[in-house]
Amino acid sequence: MNAPHNTALPATRAPGFSGQAVVEAKDLKRVYEIRRGFMRAPDHLQAVGGVSFTVHAGKTLAVVGESGCGKSTLARMVSLIETPTGGQLRIKGVDAVNAPPDERMKLRKAVQLVFQNPYGSLNPRKKIGAILEAPLEINTALTATERAAKARAMLAMVGLRPEHYHRYPHMFSGGQRQRIAIARALMLNPTLVVADEPVSALDVSIQAQVLNLLADLQQSMGLAYLFISHDLGVVRHIAHDVLVMYLGHTVEQGEKGALFAQPLHPYTQALLASTPGLAGSTGVKQRIVLKGELPSPLNPPTGCVFSTRCPHVTERCRAERPKLREVAERQVACHYAENFIIA
Repeated sequence: MNAPHNTALPATRAPGFSGQAVVEAKDLKRVYEIRRGFMRAPDHLQAVGGVSFTVHAGKTLAVVGESGCGKSTLARMVSLIETPTGGQLRIKGVDAVNAPPDERMKLRKAVQLVFQNPYGSLNPRKKIGAILEAPLEINTALTATERAAKARAMLAMVGLRPEHYHRYPHMFSGGQRQRIAIARALMLNPTLVVADEPVSALDVSIQAQVLNLLADLQQSMGLAYLFISHDLGVVRHIAHDVLVMYLGHTVEQGEKGALFAQPLHPYTQALLASTPGLAGSTGVKQRIVLKGELPSPLNPPTGCVFSTRCPHVTERCRAERPKLREVAERQVACHYAENFIIA
């Protein structure tokens, strides 16, 4: 069984840290070149087509959408695993796209990842203590004694016991392994944690424990989260702001409460209507069934990216791509967003 999460966590950020912009992305793009064979021009797949957002210290931005919408590619760019092909990305005020190698290495320490599969992200041949100490051994000048002390303290911080230090990953449950993965991500005192579907592989009861742990850690350490998920129930529990992606583009973005109370983009409405336990508490009057498949990013629609599946599509939607604009205190990419406002 999972140990209960620790609710009395020591603060590690200086007062006043909360609220600072940790990540700023502007028109971020990622295009992949697809080879088609000898003597043939390559195709270009636009995985992310110009996404902008800001994540502040102590806040969580959730990125939601169907598989293939580009949210995981966005996470890899923010975590500096992949380089954007366009746009701007600033981490802690530093240009992360054009930063020199030494500065980029510092930025990588400030951004850490928590993966979907906790067992696959942990080396099965190493004990938990060695797994936690590895980032410190590579990136710091701490002694072996200091590294061990910090690893043990981090285990306690995520709600695990001292004897777990000497055990192997296969000796833990899924929820405990995800706690270990979170502990490893925090060993270098990052300012941003990119969590890519961190609870989707866990049982529902364990999901709540891990989400509560993440919330506790955020409050005590002033962490910023970029939270990737397809589960809007989870997003409603942990997020402060929500960014809805479809085919590499932002279709709606804003504060969680406003977006859940009254979604203004048809795609957001469909996502909320299809989520058990949420449809009745939103501004969506009826269940929306999307027809057809997600279009290929190699051949996206010429107008609105959602036009091939939207139940309210018009000829204008098929011909003209709507710009992201402010409507009712959020950003919406829909020509007719005002029509969905309920007085």
